[in-house]
Amino acid sequence: MNLLVLGINHNSAPVAVRERVAFVPEAMESALQSLLAIEGVEEAAILSTCNRTELYVVDAQGAGELVKTVSSWLADYHQMPVSDFAGCEYCYTGVDGVRHMMTVAAGLDSLVLGEPQILGQMKSCYAVAKEAGSLGPSLERSFQHIFATAKRVRTDTAIGENPVSVAYAAVSLTQHIFSRLDRCRALLIGAGETIELVATHLKEKGVRQLVIANRTLDRARELADRFDAEAVLLADIPEQLKDIDIVVASTASQLPILGKGSVESALKKRKHRPMLMVDIAVPRDIEAEVAELADVYLYTVDDLKEIVDENRKARASEARKADQIILLAVEEWQRQWRSLEAVDTVKDYRAQAEDMRRHEIEKALRALARGTAPEQVVEQLARGLTNKLIHHPSSRLREAAANGETETLRTARRLLGLDDH
Repeated sequence: MNLLVLGINHNSAPVAVRERVAFVPEAMESALQSLLAIEGVEEAAILSTCNRTELYVVDAQGAGELVKTVSSWLADYHQMPVSDFAGCEYCYTGVDGVRHMMTVAAGLDSLVLGEPQILGQMKSCYAVAKEAGSLGPSLERSFQHIFATAKRVRTDTAIGENPVSVAYAAVSLTQHIFSRLDRCRALLIGAGETIELVATHLKEKGVRQLVIANRTLDRARELADRFDAEAVLLADIPEQLKDIDIVVASTASQLPILGKGSVESALKKRKHRPMLMVDIAVPRDIEAEVAELADVYLYTVDDLKEIVDENRKARASEARKADQIILLAVEEWQRQWRSLEAVDTVKDYRAQAEDMRRHEIEKALRALARGTAPEQVVEQLARGLTNKLIHHPSSRLREAAANGETETLRTARRLLGLDDH
């Protein structure tokens, strides 16, 4: 399988680079069609999260031949020079690409080791590609094997038992700033899965007052109702800020939601009471200049690494078990893929045998019509079919023997079932 995986993630690039190559959900289908239009690209899928952008391509020219072309396409699509992410991208081909995708789906390549959200994001990547018509049999078969492997990792290891995620890491920061979380008021910007997890963890930590701000009020209310929270629009954020102690932002906006001016104005009204802001969106929801303000503690996804490292240590042994599961899954994938290579040969061989059978039956029917004894016809049919079936293999075996190809002869005996004779 000529699979090419080209990506940029939290290990290879800072958020300033990652946010520039991220794909917004509403543009994903057109992006896939554009990628599929590249000569040599037979199938394609795109995974885009806050921590990674990965392109999965089936390369008709041979694995690795399209690396430069696909890399240039990524730069052109986002209207940036390739040099802006030179040295930040990584590339895998063939079985190494499948192994990487399994590792990603199992959460072993995530910022927070073992986090479960990435599997859902990869399934969404698969579904979008299928809907866009960019998914073919090779990626289809591989994705199914990858999902089964990730599920096995979840079932057979304890890597996902603890509620550890980027959302959890973000909430953990609150305990370093505030001693009484039950007195804090938190503003959550966005209404997606990550914000839902943040709300869950904040409630578990004792935060009672939550405000959820979103582009659409209906979605904000839907989430707010589940957590006994207040729902507001993004436009209401400046008015809310003066009463907010904790801000966690995670939207798909291409532009910042919160600027330095709005935060500065709110701080004056707060009379220097501290404010914690955690921006886990890519592209960023909070302007970087906000960090310059006194009494504001601003963290991005890249600042969560210390917390994440502690989680990695706790999960290291389970990760090793998961690595073994993936190793076996890759071997199984290779066996299945190699077996597919024989499908066309088996099909052609069967078709050849069917042609011989039809030809010999026609001869037998003509002989019967001429009055030839049935016993003689059956004998001629069996002899003729046998001779035709063994003619080409016998000829090739004699040729191999004459050339001293002993390995070919041994393989032939195994293929012909003669090992036990």
